[in-house]
Amino acid sequence: MSDISGFPKRSRINNYYDTKKLEDKLQILLQQDICSVSELDSWLAEERLLFAEVEELITSHQINFYRDIKNTNKRDVYLYFQTNIQPLLTKYNAEFDKKFSNCPFSKLLEEEKYGYMRKVRLEKSKMFNEKNIPLNVRENELITKYREILAGITIEWDGETKSYSYIKAKLDSPNRQIRERAWRALSESHMIVKPDVDGIMNELVKLRHQMALNAGFSNYRDYVFKLKNREHSIQDCYTFHESVERYAIPVWKRLARVFEIELGIEKYRPWDISPCTLQKAPFNNVIDLLDGVEKMLGKTDLYFKERFQYIRKQGLIDVEERKNKAPGAVCFTLPKTRNVFIYSNFSPSFNAINALIHELGHAIHFYKQFANESGVQEQYLREEVAELYSHSLELMLVDKLEIFYPEKNEFKKAQREQMHRAFSMLISPLAGDLFQHWLYTNPNHSPEERDAKYLEISKRFQYSSVDITGFETEIGASWIESFHYFQYPFYKIEYAISQLGALQLFQIYRENPEKAINLYKEGASMDWNLPIADIYRNTGVNFDFSEQTIKDISEFIINIIEDLN
Repeated sequence: MSDISGFPKRSRINNYYDTKKLEDKLQILLQQDICSVSELDSWLAEERLLFAEVEELITSHQINFYRDIKNTNKRDVYLYFQTNIQPLLTKYNAEFDKKFSNCPFSKLLEEEKYGYMRKVRLEKSKMFNEKNIPLNVRENELITKYREILAGITIEWDGETKSYSYIKAKLDSPNRQIRERAWRALSESHMIVKPDVDGIMNELVKLRHQMALNAGFSNYRDYVFKLKNREHSIQDCYTFHESVERYAIPVWKRLARVFEIELGIEKYRPWDISPCTLQKAPFNNVIDLLDGVEKMLGKTDLYFKERFQYIRKQGLIDVEERKNKAPGAVCFTLPKTRNVFIYSNFSPSFNAINALIHELGHAIHFYKQFANESGVQEQYLREEVAELYSHSLELMLVDKLEIFYPEKNEFKKAQREQMHRAFSMLISPLAGDLFQHWLYTNPNHSPEERDAKYLEISKRFQYSSVDITGFETEIGASWIESFHYFQYPFYKIEYAISQLGALQLFQIYRENPEKAINLYKEGASMDWNLPIADIYRNTGVNFDFSEQTIKDISEFIINIIEDLN
């Protein structure tokens, strides 16, 4: 393996990790004889432990880099693992998939425990092409570059240099002039970095299109659907888009009228769609945030509270807003030690509370999975399942928002804002999904065409109730803010699918909180190997995004919001 230009010299790189030792371990495992079902079961356990060890090390360096993205040493170490160790794992993963798929005993493994994994590995083995390994390396380099650009954005505000997250929190201000000023400042920051970000996206689209061609597909969209082993079709996605546009968007527009009246405005503008009906920031510092959420969990379920206390005590959390920290929120898994790390970067705001609770939902789900005999293997944990428990926790804590908003009227407004957010998760993710369908089935598009398409889709979905006159260029460029388009392609629709499930569980919670919490924990404990529909069923909900479900859920949300007025 050759050194990457701009990286430390080989002698220094070798101090990061003993690549030769890792390859020896991988080779021993690859050459191991398997002569029975029990030996195959043992081999799978060894494989899982080895990959868990290396993946945790890679993730640890990713966390270190995200927490201090301007630190060149942390960047070098992280990129070394991405460009040297990860390709090695990819190569051996393919060899292990082939070994498993060709093993005569794989067909004799217990279906309930191994059926889904067997299906995934067989498909991956068919789709693997070694030419894609260097493309994956370049893809990770581009993603890292994008993260650095976004983390490096600063904005002048009242004579001081502030982080992007700090200004974004100003969108929650009840003062409309401050909101507008913040929105314009954020949009201007997008336009400054847009040429560089456009260049990254141009190359990513071309790279991913070539990956699909190498694997025998005509476009990256079709390739990803097969790679993800989705339990719904491409046509199902288009039907979902159309159903939401037909049944949810009219209710979304009704909801806009509710907030227009509350805000006392004639036109709903882009800076009016954040949680701006709340009169002040819900907390002053990160300790207040952590203590408040811990109280919310304690009022909900003892297990939830104990998990959060453990995470805090072990230092497995960083939710402080600061410069030179990557934007967004993530729950990282640490599979060797069977832990998680919760990460977010938001200034004091309503969204900061939601981000923490959302990632805690993932954390609780992961801890329930770690308790399973097989242990969690994140590459098999489908997003439609993972997001069900994060969205559900947000909704099951909505009646505890009084901890942050003790005044009765503010508490009602906070609950209303939470339901507004829940509804938005049925709409914005679908716009993002449709945008990506277009991106990757039209890989030769120009940056101007990309912005025009995003604007067109946004006007149909999340901005359908907003007057964007004069700001079409800014709205068209605003896709650059979503890291999913760069780092997790085609990870959007899962938010909407899982939100439908979460809202079904919330309906149960409103009638019987204890039953809903027990269903949540039971579902979160289900083996990842089961079909999504079975996991949802064990959570007390249906894996269903039919027209009737969308219509019923939309009415359910608007009724709650109107009752809170």
